[in-house]
Amino acid sequence: MALPVPNLDDRRFQDLVDDAKRLVQQRCPEWTDHNVSDPGVTLIETFAWMTDQLLYRLNRVPERHYVKFLELIGVRLFPPSAARGGVTFWLSAPQPDAVRIAGGTQVATLRTETDDAVVFTTLDDLPIVPVSVVAVLASADGTKHVDRTMEARNDRDFDAFEEPPKPGNLLYVGLSDPTPANAVRIDFRCTIEGVGVDPAWPPLAWEAWTGDAWTPCELERDTTGGLNRDGEVVVHVPAGHVASVEAKVRAGWLRARVTAAEAGQPFYSASPSVRAVAAATVGGTTDAVHAEVIADEMIGTSEGVGGQRFVLRHRPVVPGDRPTTVRVSDEDEGWQEWAQVGDFAGSGPEDRHFVLDAAAGEISFGPAVREPDGSLRSYGAVPPKGRRIKVDVYLSGGGRLGNVAPRAISVLKSSIPYVSRVENRRALAGGVDGEDIEDAKVRGPITLRSRGRAVTTEDFEQLAREVAPELARVHAVAAGDGADAGSVRVLVVPAAEAVDGRLRFEQLVPSDDTLARVAARLDETRVVGTRVIVEPPVYRGITIVARLRARPRIAPARLQEAALRALNAYFDPIAGGPDGTGWPFGRPVQVGEVYSVLQRVRGTEIVEDVRLFGADPITGQRGQATQRLDLEPHALVFSYEHQLMVED
Repeated sequence: MALPVPNLDDRRFQDLVDDAKRLVQQRCPEWTDHNVSDPGVTLIETFAWMTDQLLYRLNRVPERHYVKFLELIGVRLFPPSAARGGVTFWLSAPQPDAVRIAGGTQVATLRTETDDAVVFTTLDDLPIVPVSVVAVLASADGTKHVDRTMEARNDRDFDAFEEPPKPGNLLYVGLSDPTPANAVRIDFRCTIEGVGVDPAWPPLAWEAWTGDAWTPCELERDTTGGLNRDGEVVVHVPAGHVASVEAKVRAGWLRARVTAAEAGQPFYSASPSVRAVAAATVGGTTDAVHAEVIADEMIGTSEGVGGQRFVLRHRPVVPGDRPTTVRVSDEDEGWQEWAQVGDFAGSGPEDRHFVLDAAAGEISFGPAVREPDGSLRSYGAVPPKGRRIKVDVYLSGGGRLGNVAPRAISVLKSSIPYVSRVENRRALAGGVDGEDIEDAKVRGPITLRSRGRAVTTEDFEQLAREVAPELARVHAVAAGDGADAGSVRVLVVPAAEAVDGRLRFEQLVPSDDTLARVAARLDETRVVGTRVIVEPPVYRGITIVARLRARPRIAPARLQEAALRALNAYFDPIAGGPDGTGWPFGRPVQVGEVYSVLQRVRGTEIVEDVRLFGADPITGQRGQATQRLDLEPHALVFSYEHQLMVED
């Protein structure tokens, strides 16, 4: 339990009023009217109220000392993290020259009467490269190619695949240039020959060569029905797309691959017949972050003494992919680069180091400490007097507000030639509000105990949260408890906001940057000989099929929507579970819990039937019905495609 905090003065307003009235009786006996209507009593109550405020502030002194102690041991507030994700810029029409979307371009959500616009900033330049088709190849298995370029140019029909098609057949489209992170439209003129397939669900997958493997492309739309009629295929090409050589032709290659039919999916009984192929770039995707990019900010001039502090004009500072860099002018009017460190404990007098307090937006240079012999020792170099100091680039903003739903971003803050619209095809995630002082006070004793060393599982969890505040949950598993001998598994769950009442599986996958930062920090602090593995937990999908009866005058559709939201909220790995803090690791799912959740939904008369299925959230394959779904000791549950039927 916490140590009791001394109450320096426990008197309150009414106590002060009563004490004053007793003193009046002793020292001024002729004053006999002590009712609230008396003007003198009004004055007594006024001064009692003022004194009560002073006593309240006096009792805050121990809390202030506690906060100062946290500063003494180096506890700083965690800054907010910024949501980020891909934003797609669509051209009004294909252009003959490259269109460049400059880094720092701002886009936003639509402003409404109740909500302000949420602004995002692109991080890197995005070139949208014009292309044309330079070659068309067909192949049965990717080893031998049949050149179909002349047929495609001269409007002569040719079979796209073998006759009849088999899984693994390929149709290659060679582009004049690689199109990394671009949206490419491929126009086909086809004859209806590839019979047997469902035009809305053809067994085709589009891929792009990324240097060492064929990487899947995201399909935006396919109006050809699986190469069965005239139309267009729009694909989003991966960012690693590079030129390569196929059949002695160097091009930026894309290919359509015939896939094995899934359960219930019709397959080709004859090969599609293609007459002509053309291509053009129609857009591009780049990463955007919910923050403002500040570049080349002058923060002041050095006074040549140790312990200098400079405050940034924009704060808080959001952690970015690249560390913040400070530059100090030199005698030749060049700029010396100074590196960011966590503290000055290991800095020598010649080390050009600085410390950034991201939450406060403050940059500090090394102090000079007096030694027992009277000399001064500098922990970190001191910028010479009169030298100018600037920050190259940093991000300011962040918070949960940036976790927006798919296609919520639709506004260009400034017009860009040839760009007609902008959108985010997926939800943006990773935004977390900054830490408040109450959370920091809870974290202080843990920090004091670990002292930057990862020994216990709690140490690993705490240090992971410090370096990656965008994580919602961290769970460390020691050897013998699900980890190999001599190793520690650190399972991380990123923060994510439910979209339309449910999480998408890809929102639970931490970014490579987050995994790398956590792994690097824990590698610095681990005990020698300990192997650290940082990864997301195993997610076990759960599908609930239930039948409900609605109460009189309750719309079935509304009850169905409310029940789905209740199930998604309860079986949520981040904010679900019995306590609302996330589903406990390894906790099994009982069918009785499902009955309880559904029965609590307002408007439910009775829960007629519930069936519980395990499901793979990646493939969608569902298992057998069960009364109890057991999870591995360190796995989490994930809601997947619940099905509810509501009866009047």
